[in-house]
Amino acid sequence: MFRKISSFLLAIAITASLSACNNNNNNNSADALQTSGTEISAEEQQTADQNGLSLSNPNATAEAKALFEYICNTYGSSIISGQQESTWMGSEQYEFDYIYDKTGKYPAIRGLDYMNNDFDGVDRRAEEWFNRGGIVTICWHCGCDFTHSWDECMKTELSDWDKALTEGTEEYEQLLAGMDRGAEALKKLQEKGIPVLWRPFHELDGGWFWWSKGGADNFIKLWKLMYDRYTNYHGLNNLIWVFAYSGNGKNYDKWYPGDEYVDIVGADSYKDGANADLYAKVKDVAGEKVPICFHECGRIPTSEQLKESGAQWVWFMTWHTDYITSGNDAEDLNTIYNDEYVITLDELPPDLYGKK
Repeated sequence: MFRKISSFLLAIAITASLSACNNNNNNNSADALQTSGTEISAEEQQTADQNGLSLSNPNATAEAKALFEYICNTYGSSIISGQQESTWMGSEQYEFDYIYDKTGKYPAIRGLDYMNNDFDGVDRRAEEWFNRGGIVTICWHCGCDFTHSWDECMKTELSDWDKALTEGTEEYEQLLAGMDRGAEALKKLQEKGIPVLWRPFHELDGGWFWWSKGGADNFIKLWKLMYDRYTNYHGLNNLIWVFAYSGNGKNYDKWYPGDEYVDIVGADSYKDGANADLYAKVKDVAGEKVPICFHECGRIPTSEQLKESGAQWVWFMTWHTDYITSGNDAEDLNTIYNDEYVITLDELPPDLYGKK
């Protein structure tokens, strides 16, 4: 269970020399570290300061800080396993039972989705996974009114981007009202001390989802609006903001809102292999400031592919249903999940969130 401890300690020692995870917003203070009944110790704060770790939100909860520090310390030394769930295959554990059956392991990260207005169901499954010691990430397939699901992602669009992004207009108020539905669900997780890798508006530059149809400038305004609304208005301090490009985009820098609005950067690709070229494109934007994740994938790259190519993705997130059951050979899946380079649920630290 503890076979990753040595690499974890090594990563802590070298983090200061790697400037990864060092966002521009470094004004964290001990006064800003209170959370749901938990306060980060002075010793923990000193360690974080020495390692140059900081989230974009200076008021981030202790649990969010602990998770982010773990991810930062893992970056470059291992890859964290992740799996997106489905809920329509006869069991909510469909993908996870399949992986365990083939490998004897569970992924460390569970991917959830607020689509179909399933706020209560997602929050329940997130809490269950957190209580098992796992890591929770949530995306949100929805229409431009923040309701329904994947079809509406593709088929709806804001009728007037200028009005929707201009304070005081009816369209602006409607946009905020839709956003707030997700915020209320995330508040319930914060009350239970659950940090979330929050990944809204994924494949942001792809042009197929409504949030990218207005172009880069409008997307940046939309991202900043949600960030401000969730962080400063709703006080959601349990979020680690994950910014995810598509695998087909160009001019990634034009879509980037700035380090003060982003904690982790990633990209989606369903091409086989390590996707080192995609990793390099993302790193051109992210630099050494934040970890870079393989936000969504089909066939999982092997550790050999990752190491040989230099693609240091900090986690992978396999997509659901056929992508894991048919898109990955069972023997290869077993090899990957039992590889020393891959962190699974049982290998996460028991005190990951500061509680043993």
